[in-house]
Amino acid sequence: MARLFLGIDLGGTNIKIGLFDDKLTLIEKTSLPTQPEKGPEFVIENIAVAASDLLSKNSFSKEELLGASVGCPGPVDLKRGVIENAPNLPLFRGFAFRDALGRRLNIPVTMENDANAALWGEHALGSARGVKDVVLLTLGTGIGGAVIANGHIVHGHCDAAGELGHIAIFPNGRLCGCGQRGCAEAYASASSTAKRAIEEIQKGRESTLKELLEQNKTLSCRDVYAHRDSGDELACEVTSLTHEVLGRLCAVIQNFISPEKIIFSGGMIARGDDLLNDIRAEFEKYAWPGRQDSVEIYFASLGEESGIIGNAALAIEASRNIEN
Repeated sequence: MARLFLGIDLGGTNIKIGLFDDKLTLIEKTSLPTQPEKGPEFVIENIAVAASDLLSKNSFSKEELLGASVGCPGPVDLKRGVIENAPNLPLFRGFAFRDALGRRLNIPVTMENDANAALWGEHALGSARGVKDVVLLTLGTGIGGAVIANGHIVHGHCDAAGELGHIAIFPNGRLCGCGQRGCAEAYASASSTAKRAIEEIQKGRESTLKELLEQNKTLSCRDVYAHRDSGDELACEVTSLTHEVLGRLCAVIQNFISPEKIIFSGGMIARGDDLLNDIRAEFEKYAWPGRQDSVEIYFASLGEESGIIGNAALAIEASRNIEN
């Protein structure tokens, strides 16, 4: 009889589900649209149907499914299993998602913040495998974060630890969406990088991006980097500041947490060595003298599977704790 677990990554747009054995081998994965406007009960039913399909397609019985973990965006109350305030899931606020999903699947379910789960996946099988002290920074619409210290996820008093994108890099700097000024996220996320380029063009700066902005009414981070490659002066300035801020952020993290590794994930890492090498160089400028080599800076290696892998690993761990 197989011992099976589900790793579930709940996003505002899509839900990823992986079926794993107890050795953390992925048997099969699937994804489905979240449709959050239809409410949490609708989403739970869709997850249950998808899980049943994964089992039957691979000739497993429901009795072989022993547990699941779900990674959720935004702040979560781990004790109550509640999604507190995820902007893309407004109807889920205050809903006891963990227990409701457990009742529907008829198995124990654990819950984790999605960034924490992604880092736990990297810790289990990816760039942070076997590393006891490691930090994850996710580069997307914002800058998410997660911390593992001495082999354990750091949750903090209110389960809200790891909001590293809201460390202030420039006091009294740009206004961030969180209400503070000067946060790393306000400069170095994908959306902020594009936003800073748009603002400079609107101020009258010349750039090869200007025509594209007039045509599309907006710019993406990818657009800015493409024009950096073509030598556009503004694009180079904007992206260079992005890299500086990320390097400064790594230096602050080193002083505060002293991890063995800092790893980056998210859409921006598709930029490759150009981004990574610049971050490392900027980090060396701002790190304490003599400590530059005490932390390694890498990209995550699991891609979009990090969330389902991390959640499956958490479900397996929870099952073993119950058995013991």
